[in-house]
Amino acid sequence: MSDLGRVGIIANPVAQSGACAAVAESFADMLCQQVGQDACRLLLTEHPGHAIDMARATHDVYDTLIAIGGDGLVHEAANGLMRIPPEYRPDLAVVPVGSGNDYALTLGMSKDPQRALEQILAHDARRMDVGCVNDEYFVETLSFGIDAAIALDTVERRKKSGRHGTILYMESGIDQILNHRVANAYHAELSRADGEAPSLALAGESYVFAVQIGKTYGGHFKICPDADPQDGLFDVCIAHAPLSAARALLVFLLAKGGHHTGFDCMESHQCPSLVVEFDEAPACQADGEKVTGTHFEVTMLPRELSVLVGDYEA
Repeated sequence: MSDLGRVGIIANPVAQSGACAAVAESFADMLCQQVGQDACRLLLTEHPGHAIDMARATHDVYDTLIAIGGDGLVHEAANGLMRIPPEYRPDLAVVPVGSGNDYALTLGMSKDPQRALEQILAHDARRMDVGCVNDEYFVETLSFGIDAAIALDTVERRKKSGRHGTILYMESGIDQILNHRVANAYHAELSRADGEAPSLALAGESYVFAVQIGKTYGGHFKICPDADPQDGLFDVCIAHAPLSAARALLVFLLAKGGHHTGFDCMESHQCPSLVVEFDEAPACQADGEKVTGTHFEVTMLPRELSVLVGDYEA
């Protein structure tokens, strides 16, 4: 038996217009050839949220949990694992079969299932940070405002059109910026990175309020290009109002490569926790999944999850 031990594989069979089912079955066959038929089991989700229950049930059953899918499935798997006591929590691995795959990018995981298998079999486990917002966990991104609206709208466009990839995020982004640009009034308290008091108080109107563990969101937009998923700190990026449509569009396009941070409308911070409150409920997403509310308490759990990585650069 490999270092992976007993392996559970979770996949969403209807993801990517059904393509994920074939990838998962092929991957499971390849993995079983390496670790043995008795050491590997494929588990297929049946409804939204099912992966949370499946991952939570891995307690004392599996040593490694592999999520085959996009960021949404990874988000559910992580939420299930984080509800298991740390000493019984399996390692998490990711095989990217989705549209955004931002967490897989952070981990350096290949989109090629054969190469991803090789990376997983190498069993390079790292302790990765996990965020928690109002009792919901996230592993890559939490954001409020137009970027969240874009992410959620992209999901709907994908469902309606069957198309995939960053181009959908670009299309939605241009539409939101030109036609639905809304600034959200907020008050925030950011704890100090050095642990000293008092906290940093912020207030204003933002188009974007992003709280990152990894560098990217929305299909590899580098919103926080210096974020480190092992440093125990959130990277916070805020885009302040006012912004003309033309300038907002320029910032959006430059964010693809992480070249937006020098604009005077942008503000950046690092912190281990924060509380942010909005006058009205903003669009909000965690790892691409919808979150609702006006009051958000966000806490960092440093290196809380053991994750298998590929071509990861610490």
